[in-house]
Amino acid sequence: QPDLVERLISVDISPGTTAPVSEFTAYIAAMESLKIPDGLPRSAARQLADDQLRPVVPLPQLRQFLLTNLVEVEGRYVWRVNLEAISHHLADIMNFPVFHKPYPGPALFLAGSKSPYISSKDYPEIQRLFPKADIQYIEGAGHIVHQDKFEEFVTAVLRFLPPP
Repeated sequence: QPDLVERLISVDISPGTTAPVSEFTAYIAAMESLKIPDGLPRSAARQLADDQLRPVVPLPQLRQFLLTNLVEVEGRYVWRVNLEAISHHLADIMNFPVFHKPYPGPALFLAGSKSPYISSKDYPEIQRLFPKADIQYIEGAGHIVHQDKFEEFVTAVLRFLPPP
């Protein structure tokens, strides 16, 4: 229903099939196997979780992003996200739905220059489905563009949005 969307921003994902990323399965397994004693202060719990994730998730920025989903509930640390559902539906999550009718409005595809998720091989499908697309890369950013280069990300988004 393109008439419901004034403009669209896609952050570091293209409208094609994404090859399964084996690391995601390992990340989920590491998150599920986390052992944090009840009653720990939040800072100690996050440090312990960070230490336990480090062997599987070597990038500190990615670990910190994952840890934003670790929350305390009644003295216990749990994941805010439904890891079981993500695990069971990872293939669906990694694929873009098939669309035949293009979106006629303005679209911004904002990618990290260090990320493999939008490349020149994706340009024909982006242009087919989003004929008014602008594809931009934020230099030095990986897949978590908004975390890696926050100011540049916000600047690009604000430039794309209409003035208030």
